[in-house]
Amino acid sequence: MPVEVANESEIAVDEAELTGICRYVLAEMGVNPMAELSVLCVDPDYMSVLHERWMGEKGPTDVLAFPMDELDTARPDDPEPGPALLGDVVLCPSVAVRQARAAGHSMDDELLLLATHGVLHLLGYDHMEPEEEREMFGLQTRLLEGWRAAPRQPVTGEPAERGPGTR
Repeated sequence: MPVEVANESEIAVDEAELTGICRYVLAEMGVNPMAELSVLCVDPDYMSVLHERWMGEKGPTDVLAFPMDELDTARPDDPEPGPALLGDVVLCPSVAVRQARAAGHSMDDELLLLATHGVLHLLGYDHMEPEEEREMFGLQTRLLEGWRAAPRQPVTGEPAERGPGTR
C-alpha cells in the first residue's frame, strides 16, 4: 500500500512508524492494496489555517482528514481496479505533544493514535453522534492494540510475516 509521509513541521517524527500504522490500518480494514494515502505533518500556524478554512474553527487542531471524492479511479471496462486515492491525513505534532503530555504517553504514541483516527475518517467513520463515537473509538482502540501486539521486523519496524493459521 503506497503511503507517503512528509514532515513539514518543526518537530521530528518517526515517518517509518507513521507509514507502518497507516498500512496496518488500511490492511486490517480490507482496503485495496493499490490504494494510496498521504500523511502530512505541519506546524501549528498552517494547521490553524486549514482548521479555520475547512472546519470554521480557530486555532490548530491535532488531525484533519481530507478524503478524495472518487475512490474508484479505474475505467469501467478495466478488469483490474486501478489505484485509488484515499486522501490526505494532516497531523500537527505540536498539538500532539501537548495532548500526549496530558494523556501521560509519548508524542509518538499520540501520533499513532491520530494517524489511525485520520485514516478511519477517510474510510467514512465519524464521531458526531454517540453511537458513531462508540463505534469509531472502539475500532480505533482495537486497531492500535493490534498494531502494538503485532511482531515487528527488527530493522524496518514493519509487521513480520504471519505464519499459516495465524491472523
